[in-house]
Formats: sequence, C-alpha cells, structure tokens
Amino acid sequence: MTTKSSSLSSLFDIRAGLLPAATLLLVVFLVLPVPAFILDVGFITNIMISLAVLMVALNASKPLDFSSFPTVLLFATLLRLGLNVASTRVVLVNGHEGGDAAGDVIEAFGTMLIGGDYVVGLFVFAILMIINLVVITKGAGRVSEVSARFTLDALPGKQMAIDADLGAGLITPEEAKQRRVDVATEADFYGSMDGASKFVKGDAIAGVLILVINIIGGIILGVVSHDMAMGDAASTYTMLAIGDALVAQVPALLLSIAAAAIVTRVSSPFDLPGQISSQFGSAKAWVPVATILGILGILPGMPSMVILPAAAVASYFAWKFSRPQPVEEEADAEPAPNPNVIRWTDVSDEALLGIEVGYALTSLVDERKDAPLMKRVTGIRKQLSKELGFVIPLVRIKDDLTLDPNDYRLTIGGTVIAEGTIWPEDMLAIDSGDIDEEIEGRVCKDPTFGMDARWISADKRSEAIVLGYTVVDASTVMATHLNHMIRLNASQLFGMDEAKMLLDALKERAPELVEGLTPQPLSLFAVSAICQALLREGVPLKDFRRLCSAMVEATGDGTTEIPLLVERVRQRIGSIIIQALVPVSMPLPVVTLDPELETLLGQSIKVAGDASFPIEPGLGQRILSAIEESADRLMLRQQNFALVTSPPARKALSDLLRPRFPDTPVLSFRELPDDKPVEVIATVGGRAEAQNPGPRPADHSFTEL
Repeated sequence: MTTKSSSLSSLFDIRAGLLPAATLLLVVFLVLPVPAFILDVGFITNIMISLAVLMVALNASKPLDFSSFPTVLLFATLLRLGLNVASTRVVLVNGHEGGDAAGDVIEAFGTMLIGGDYVVGLFVFAILMIINLVVITKGAGRVSEVSARFTLDALPGKQMAIDADLGAGLITPEEAKQRRVDVATEADFYGSMDGASKFVKGDAIAGVLILVINIIGGIILGVVSHDMAMGDAASTYTMLAIGDALVAQVPALLLSIAAAAIVTRVSSPFDLPGQISSQFGSAKAWVPVATILGILGILPGMPSMVILPAAAVASYFAWKFSRPQPVEEEADAEPAPNPNVIRWTDVSDEALLGIEVGYALTSLVDERKDAPLMKRVTGIRKQLSKELGFVIPLVRIKDDLTLDPNDYRLTIGGTVIAEGTIWPEDMLAIDSGDIDEEIEGRVCKDPTFGMDARWISADKRSEAIVLGYTVVDASTVMATHLNHMIRLNASQLFGMDEAKMLLDALKERAPELVEGLTPQPLSLFAVSAICQALLREGVPLKDFRRLCSAMVEATGDGTTEIPLLVERVRQRIGSIIIQALVPVSMPLPVVTLDPELETLLGQSIKVAGDASFPIEPGLGQRILSAIEESADRLMLRQQNFALVTSPPARKALSDLLRPRFPDTPVLSFRELPDDKPVEVIATVGGRAEAQNPGPRPADHSFTEL
C-alpha cells in the first residue's frame, strides 16, 4: 500500500511540474536560439499533441467531457507560435547553408510534400489557409459565439428548473448540487470557447504573416549579407519558408477541426463515431443512395467501374441495416434480480418526508397539468425552513395503488403520521362556526384540524363564501395538512447531521461560541437532543446563536442532564418562545391553573420523583377535562392562548397535554419576559370539579377575568 501511494504521489508531482516546464520551454523558444535538432523534436511534439487533441475531441460524448479544451488550445497555439519564432530565427540566420539548415522536418515538408517546387508549395499553403481560416475557423467561431450567447441566456431558467426539481423531491440535494456545477461549467466552457476560437483565427493569420516575413527577409539577407543571387536566394529561402509554414499549418488545421468538432457537438451517450453510426444505421437512408448510384452507373459516359462498386457498397449497408438487430448476449445483459434476495433498497426509503396518493389524486402532481401541489410543497418547505431555522428535507410524492382513489397519507421515515380524503375536482367548504344556513355537499371533517366541513362542486364556491364558509381547493387542503404535520413533527426531521450543519454555519460567525459549547461541555448528540426537545414544543431554531449562548449559560454549573438543560434554556430564551405566539405589541393571552389544582399537581410531581409519568392518572384526567372545556370555549371566540404553570410542573404538564392539545403551548412563569404584558383570560380547575364530576360551574372551572 505504501509503494502504491508513493507511486501515485510521484505521478501527481510529475503532472504538477509538467506545465510549468512546458511554459519555460516556450519562453526559451521565443528568446534564445535553439539548434535544428531541438526544432525537429518540437515540431513532431506539436503534431503529436494536435493529433491527441483531435482524437479526444472526436471521442467525447458531450462538449463538457473535454472542458479543458480552451486552455489546451491556448497552450498548443502558444507552442506552435514559439516554434515559428524559433524556426524563423534559424531560417533567416542559417538559411543560406542549404535546405537542411533549419532541420530535417522543415526540409521534408518543403521538398517531399510539395515535390521541391516552391510555387506549388505557395498554392498548397494558400489552399490550406483558405480551408482553415475561411471555412473551419470562421464557422467554429460563429458556432462558439452563438452557443455562448444561448447558454448564458438559458442559465437562469436552468437554475430555476433545478430548484423546482429539488423542491418537488425529484432529485436529491447531491444531484442538485452536481447539476448546478454542470450548468456553471457549461456556461464557463462556451464562454471560453468563444474566446478560444479567436486564438485559432489569430494563429492562422500569424502563419500568413510569418511566411511573408520569412520569404522577404530571407531574400534580402541572402542577397545583401551572403552575396547570393536573387534567384538562388528566392528559391532557397522560399522553400524553407514554405516548409516552415506547412509544418506549422498542419497541426493548426488539426486543432481547428478539433475546435469545430467540439462546439458543434450535441450531448449524446455516444462518442462522435458512435453517434454518427447510430444515426446513419437506417435502411431507409441507404436504399435511395444505392438506387441513385445504380442509375448513374448504367448511364452512358459515366465511370461505371467507380460508381457501380459504390452502389454495391450502399446496397450492402441497406441490406445489413434492414435485418433485425441480434439480441445482446446474456453475458452483457444486466442480470435479472433474484426474487429470493432482499436488498436494502427494498426495505428503506431515502426520502424522510413522503406523500402517498391514490390514483385519483395523481392530477395534483402531474406536471402536464401545472402540478399545483408540487408548487405548494416547495413553498411550504421554503417557508417552514425560514421559520423553524433548519432546512426541511425533500418531500417525495408517489402514488400507491393500495390506497383508495381519493385517499392520501403523510409519512415520516416510512411511518404514517396522518391520513386524509380529498376530491381533486371539488372544493372544501369549512364551517367557521357562524353558519346560519348549510350548503349542500358531502359531509366530512377538515383533515388538518377536524373542523366540520363539506365537499362541494366548484360552481358552488361563491354561494358557500356568501353563507360564511371558508372555501379552499383540494391541493390547499393537502398542503395545509402537510404544513401542520411538519410543524408538529419537526423534531423528527432534526438530527445530528442538521445540528452539525447549524454549528458549522455558526462557527463562521461566532467561532468562540461554538468552541465553548461543543464538544465540551456538550456533545453533538446533546446539542441535537436539546434542539429536538425545543422543536417538539414548537420553539424555532432560527436564532441559533442565542440558543447556543443559552446552552453555554445553562451548563455553567457542569450540568449535562438534557431535561434539566432544556428547561434552563427555555427560561433564557423566553422572548423567542413568546414571539412565536403573539406579536410584540400585543399582550400574551394565558390560561392558568387554579391554586388548589396547581398545588395538587406540584405534590404529585414531587412524590413521583424521576418517574416518566409523574402525574397521577386521576389527576391527569381531571386536568385534561378542565382544559378541554376551557379550550372549547376559547376556540369558539377564535382566541389563542398559552397555559402557564410553575417551573417544576411545566414539562410534566406539557407532556400530558401534547397528545390531545398539540397546538397549546405550556410555559412556566420564569419563561415570561419581565417587559411582556400578560392577559389572564381564564383559570381552570377548582374545588367544585372534585365534588361534581359532571358539568363544572363556570365560576370555578372557567373564570373570566
């Protein structure tokens, strides 16, 4: 293992040093004279790099597979220009010595490729320049410019589509992050390619200028400095200049083809040869080709010996592609799943939050029908994330054929937390408690709060509103139910990972506070448990810095018992708790316990000690009955309230009430800020309740103050 790691480290060191060394070599070519042999090595290396770049471009499945192409193109162009400068120096200084004065590569391109005739060489070079500069480079530059413009214009839409898919639960946060990286890389790539195409164009123009300089400069130097005849100087220096130009233009042409191939690619799972072959593999395309070539081949005067073999080849392709494709060998096919093997994916669901709908409700999540529920779910996640102080996870929506057509389920971690029945084409008219005349409809209960309601047809909406009903559509009913259940079960959505993310974010703003909190005196688990306890009672975490400060203060005496720490933290963040219940400018409506009942409750808790359920069952039922009657009367007045009790009894009373009254906050006197006005709207309990188990007198069981 050590040897392998050392080898990889050495390889990375070599790669890291290769580019600086190449850049230094480029400077050497531009400044210092180099021998002809080094020039030969440089020219062959340039051709090798150009061929490699072309092959990589042709085998890329999509342009981003070769995202380094603009930078590679820049350095390849600079290398070629550096070689041109070095070769120009050699040609002008040593050109009078003969054709091999500038190296074997230039001599070979100047003699073998053009037959030793520099006039032919000039025409060949001109044709290559026209192909490269006018056709390939100009077309590739235009494609790069348009692609960059369209890609940048489409960037906001792509980002919004990623956010929509993430909010709808169609992709995971990791997939969304990767898509955002791909979109940003794509924009950078096409923007870079727009500029890189100018390198290719400038390189082609520089090749023409260097050729002209070499010819004119060589003739002048040959005649003036080396006493050569005009004809000999023109022949010698022109041949060397053309060889130098051709040895540079061949790699330039290869890079131009590679650039054009990259910018004209369309994303495909195949490389370019595979993409072309898959799209040309149709008998319908080759039958007309074979037919037309066959007709041309039998016409008088046509070169039948060339055309008819081509027609035969086209006929063979048409016959081959018309045959049914053979089935892939089973060895290459994906093995069928073994029904006797149970996989982890069969028993677990990665999505923490889920909505399961019957088949009649699929229209609510159908994107072709504008998916009203998907948009509402996204809005709920964003709003609750801001209010609760941590990111609400994705909501995975799926159909379930085991459900009745109009039923739905809300799940957390695969556990059903709520169910409901809705009719997607109807409206839900909710009885607000002040209805004089009932409207005709399907009688039901509101799934969220259990209020009396009726499902009515959409054309009765205006009539229901006039009668005093609150009317909402089916997607709003389900979205409201989801919103309510997420609030009630927020503690199940928060864990150690979420606590770690909040601490990491806070560490950037208050590093000393985080270091003073965890891992000592509180572990990550303890911080997470305290946050869960707060969320369980409806306390948001959005002021996480203040929560952490309260945790540090609560552990001042070395206490690490989580229930005790939770109570201490609540007493230090009372204003945060109150702010979530009532606006700052309004007094807090509270309900208190009768002193006698408060005393009985305190004694029961004291006797129970550390018991899980410290309240005696009979006393607990008495408290529930009294609060239920008070809550019913207050709900008729549409008035929210908080139950206030003594600090020792707060947690036990909260645990007692939460199953039946999850929306009723239970506070202790120490959690009420000194500057917050309080309005006692009722007192529950009293001696009369103990004597009369029936209806309780109003002056004891419900005292208006």
